[in-house]
Amino acid sequence: MKTKIALAFGLLLAVAHQVNTGGAWAQDSYPSRPVQMVVPYPPGGNTDLMARALQPELSRMLGQTVVIVNRGGAAGTIGDAQVARAAADGYTIGMSPNNPLTAQPHLQSLSYALNSFRFVCLVYDNPQVLVAGRGAPFQDFAGMIAHAKSGKEALVYGSPGQGSTQHILMAALLKAAGVDGLHVPFTGAGPMATAALGGQIQVFVESPSIPTNNNLPMLAVFGAERMTALPQVPTVAELGHPIEGSSAGGLVGPAGMPDAAAAALERACASAVASDSFRQAAERLNAVPRYLPGAAFRTRFAAESEMNRTVLRDLGLAQ
Repeated sequence: MKTKIALAFGLLLAVAHQVNTGGAWAQDSYPSRPVQMVVPYPPGGNTDLMARALQPELSRMLGQTVVIVNRGGAAGTIGDAQVARAAADGYTIGMSPNNPLTAQPHLQSLSYALNSFRFVCLVYDNPQVLVAGRGAPFQDFAGMIAHAKSGKEALVYGSPGQGSTQHILMAALLKAAGVDGLHVPFTGAGPMATAALGGQIQVFVESPSIPTNNNLPMLAVFGAERMTALPQVPTVAELGHPIEGSSAGGLVGPAGMPDAAAAALERACASAVASDSFRQAAERLNAVPRYLPGAAFRTRFAAESEMNRTVLRDLGLAQ
């Protein structure tokens, strides 16, 4: 009897030790079930395409299926808000671009801020391009400006949402060129590309993957230099307007995510971004893979948030 009591007491001590040392059993088992990745835009847009390029290798490295769930609307803020309020257990993460985190909080009252998230890893950094819609009444940048000057709201341009990175860049470009246009917001890049193909909008700004996938002409690159994959496309600076902008994005989770889960995701993410399969998929989309670990990722977005605050105020868009 005394032996049984001693064994039971020893087992209790072992369990208590596991709890007091951070629950190593539970940590070692992460992830023990599928992980949900929320994409805050509809299917077919740049963020969705990058998430789907990363998904297979990330699933392989984690040893569990990563399930993509699209939650589009409100310039990406609906999906990101879902991630921020999710259980902080590592089983709900988001693939978020910069804008919902670094610009939208300056444009509207939201249920989240940068501190609502645990930053896991940056996975891509894509310079934006100026794209003409099918049947647009111009062939190049000069023609676009001439068309914009031909009448009030003659130029019809789209964006994946009011205050999106693409809207900010287009508004800044038109302001610099001294022209105006009619802005048509969409719920994401997928629906916007469909409208461009149907001739409902004449021009828009997006990552190169969108015009590449839809065979639409690119008029300019919002980068410091021409893209290697698009040597024939001039920079906006070459056309007289030194404006730069990119769509960068990566994995985030709720702020209270356990360190062990965040570390496992960061390791898996680093391997996935470095994999041939992800880089080849990114190349096909004219996207630029770029890995940053969680701390550097957060620093990058925090600095951009401060910059956007100033730009949006200058454009008269900040609240």
